[in-house]
Amino acid sequence: MKFLDLCKVYIRSGGGGAGCVSFRREKFVEFGGPDGGDGGKGGSVWVEAVEGLNTLIDFRYQQHFFATSGQHGMGRQMTGADGKDTLLKVPVGTEIIDEDEETIIADLTTVGQRVCLAQGGNGGWGNLRFKSSTNRAPARANPGQEGIERTIWLRLKLIADAGLLGLPNAGKSTFLAATSNARPKIADYPFTTLYPNLGVVGIDGKEFVMADIPGLIEGASEGRGLGDLFLGHVERCSVLLHLVDGTSSTITRDYRSIIGELAAYSPDLAAKPRITALNKIDALDARTLGTRKRALEKAVGGPVMLMSGVSREGVTDVLRALYARIRAGKAVDAREDGTWQP
Repeated sequence: MKFLDLCKVYIRSGGGGAGCVSFRREKFVEFGGPDGGDGGKGGSVWVEAVEGLNTLIDFRYQQHFFATSGQHGMGRQMTGADGKDTLLKVPVGTEIIDEDEETIIADLTTVGQRVCLAQGGNGGWGNLRFKSSTNRAPARANPGQEGIERTIWLRLKLIADAGLLGLPNAGKSTFLAATSNARPKIADYPFTTLYPNLGVVGIDGKEFVMADIPGLIEGASEGRGLGDLFLGHVERCSVLLHLVDGTSSTITRDYRSIIGELAAYSPDLAAKPRITALNKIDALDARTLGTRKRALEKAVGGPVMLMSGVSREGVTDVLRALYARIRAGKAVDAREDGTWQP
């Protein structure tokens, strides 16, 4: 299945049916009076987050979604039928953005969450509605209200507890494959990962979801490499794991490149809790490892963890540190929502 996380769709709600001008004509009824019914209500366009979807690929083949209009009113006080609603089913984590690509209309973060994107038009009144003591035979009716037509963007941001960051070939996919049942593509050339991957990671009887995104390079915010569009998939994470290739001779520069791209993309993302780990330590001797660890700690301004996704050395400690940050972040969110209890 192909991965698609951004698409443009066109929606239109149904218009309301027109009211009817009609008079009762029946044998032996001298003054039948008006009996025109109201028009039916137009259908609305809804969007709903559902289970079982992890991509917006369906919207590549269909971009137009129109609800049906309501039927016109009829004689004998008959109201027209309402139009049928149209439902867009999207993955959990989808943002609905206005045509300006900035205004967020809705953010669907839970299964079953529904939002009305375009309300259907109301049906017009028939002439029966205008009957009064001074106007016993009104010959007027209202037209139905027109539907709403708009263009929107759908942007998918995967929901994960932890996100992986690093340059291409920093070992992100290897780490995800070693700690979960996910099977991302792994090779010895840059940009092996072309789309995000999710994996469920277990540690000490607990589980959390980890997201792996394509590698960043210096200048990604300006469109180099695959750009920084995939960073949106780690915006919802509680903690970021920054993997630095220990076999690189420019580890401090590699670290600063990623941090610079995070800041250029979003200051909020750059301020997220982050754990830095020096990866591929199985390929380094003790002296080189110590030198590069001290250099990276100086650049980070804090502790640096050591690990190897291939030999699994230090992986358990890294997972425990990630889970501790995730648990702390959820406790803070619960206190802010007023649902936390000691």
